[in-house]
Amino acid sequence: MDEPEAALSPQRQLTLFLQIAKMAEEGAQFIIATHSPILLGIPGAEILSFDDGEMHPCRYEDTESFRVTEMFINTREVLTEHLLSKK
Repeated sequence: MDEPEAALSPQRQLTLFLQIAKMAEEGAQFIIATHSPILLGIPGAEILSFDDGEMHPCRYEDTESFRVTEMFINTREVLTEHLLSKK
């Protein structure tokens, strides 16, 4: 699947997360290209990064999607002020 989250709200991403996780428990396998920290968090997922021009395994917490989302949630006011002052 190529970025299945593109047209999905976070709530619908959770629905997809649940469906993929259930199917994986039953033996299904998926190859998913995604930037969604929700979909990247599926238990048992092997996350491969293509950063720096080479494919390598990556921990969930080390993905750019997770780090940027975490940073925004934890420092939203400071980050927003900084970004908007760059006008």
